[in-house]
Amino acid sequence: MHLEFHPPEELRDTIKCFWYDRSDFGEEQSSFEVMPDGYAEIIFHFGSGCCISRNGDIQPLPSPFMMGLLNQPAVFYTKNRFEVIAVRCYPWTVFDLLGLPSGKEGVRVFEHPVAQLQPRLSEAIQAGKIEEAIAQVRQYFLEARSQVAADSMLSKAGVAMRKANGAIPVSEVAAAAHATVRTLERNFKQSSGHTVKDVAALIRFEQVRNKLWVHPDTNLAGLAHELGYADQSHLSREFRRYSGTTPAAFARKMKQKQKALGGDFVAFIQS
Repeated sequence: MHLEFHPPEELRDTIKCFWYDRSDFGEEQSSFEVMPDGYAEIIFHFGSGCCISRNGDIQPLPSPFMMGLLNQPAVFYTKNRFEVIAVRCYPWTVFDLLGLPSGKEGVRVFEHPVAQLQPRLSEAIQAGKIEEAIAQVRQYFLEARSQVAADSMLSKAGVAMRKANGAIPVSEVAAAAHATVRTLERNFKQSSGHTVKDVAALIRFEQVRNKLWVHPDTNLAGLAHELGYADQSHLSREFRRYSGTTPAAFARKMKQKQKALGGDFVAFIQS
């Protein structure tokens, strides 16, 4: 079960959406993989707990934790019913929204007053009141957003990158933000922990991943041209960099999954 909820107008420059997901993994501990994309997410989880594989060790994760920008797939472990409420943020806004120093960690454990929501959210989840839980998270971030000064430069830069699906030079991002390249890069790095080029590359990878997720028969040469890669080889190198596999192998895997699930196949992708 997967549900997405649009943020109110006051949060749309900061938060892409709120979402809820429920899965049942059975009694044995199971793994699932999360691939990189161009968003940062604040993850509240409920059920039997959640662990991550790091350097060969399986380590438990508190709730909430942050899923920052990944440079490779992250592997998580859980069992039985596993439920998630998440806040999908733009990476150039999430740290200011939480009042935390920026960083490049893919999965980040942090201490913050937002953790005080956990007991109330857990109670609502157990009662099946998903929309009530989402409303509590929404209200918390409305109040948090009111305490943060808007940064129109970063907002304009983000809009330009998203509109171009990541296929945009840094100079054009700076022009859209009415800033010099140097000023934009400094402010962007300070707010997100990453360069404009880093985030744009992830946004573009995300478009390829999403397309192959839903349409694995997509022509890769045509997709490379559509998304502004130099050629198919360039697309393949970038895809392997973030996913650890080739786009052709990923497409075959998605095709097999669709065939196995038939009409029950549903792909939840970031829009």
